[in-house]
Amino acid sequence: MNGISAENVKLGYGDRVVLEDVNLTVAKGEFISIIGPSGVGKSTLLMAINGNVKIFGGEMRVFDKNLHNIRNSALKDLRSRIGVIFQGYNLVKRSSVLDNIAGGMLRKMNPLQAAVKYYRHDQYVQIYEYMRAVNLEGEALQRCDRLSGGQMQRVAIARALAQDPEVILADEPISSLDPVSAKGVMDTLQRINRQYGLTVIANLHQLDYARRYCNRVIGMNGGRIVYDGKPEGLDNDTIADIYHGSRENESVFGAHGSVFPVAAEVVYDA
Repeated sequence: MNGISAENVKLGYGDRVVLEDVNLTVAKGEFISIIGPSGVGKSTLLMAINGNVKIFGGEMRVFDKNLHNIRNSALKDLRSRIGVIFQGYNLVKRSSVLDNIAGGMLRKMNPLQAAVKYYRHDQYVQIYEYMRAVNLEGEALQRCDRLSGGQMQRVAIARALAQDPEVILADEPISSLDPVSAKGVMDTLQRINRQYGLTVIANLHQLDYARRYCNRVIGMNGGRIVYDGKPEGLDNDTIADIYHGSRENESVFGAHGSVFPVAAEVVYDA
């Protein structure tokens, strides 16, 4: 089973509950964005899918595994089926694009092979395929610390693909990027979602990107899911509920109370 489900789940850290009454079902191949003000638990919900968050109550299942009582060996296997992309890229920046992407294949290599960066022919073929998927085949031998932020994030996406995942979790993947680079990253996530049939779930601060790229939007506020539906359902009243009481409310609504795009339409060239 490739699904993700949560039923009356409470999530948090230590003794603190961050999210409660979470009810959610995710089907294979969806492209979902999680939106809402800062600090409402978007990353908590995302990372709970990877088994990194304490479950206080309810039932959360990923690939038909109950995360409330999952064993370490089963959790390790589950995480191997989930690719995670972070705002900070988490690349080895002094290494090449090729070697960073190959890092996603480490569980398929023996330690000596990984240490000397020896890749079989079939692995080179796979790495090249993933570089093409993110439009970086011309940068294979370039060190990652010489790339732009958008290019580094696309390397991170390719590395996640090399893991051969069923789900990709993207935690604020474009929040530190300029609009041109952000569009390139979102184009890439949309392309791999469609090309590989991967489930993609992304935390986004940019409302217009959520509406433009995703086929489902989850809106959060007050430690709860307050909207779960199609992007077309995000009317002014719904958006006001999602961003109610937050500073982001002013960046989402214009002077006359109507929603306007946070980022301008741009042409991808980075």
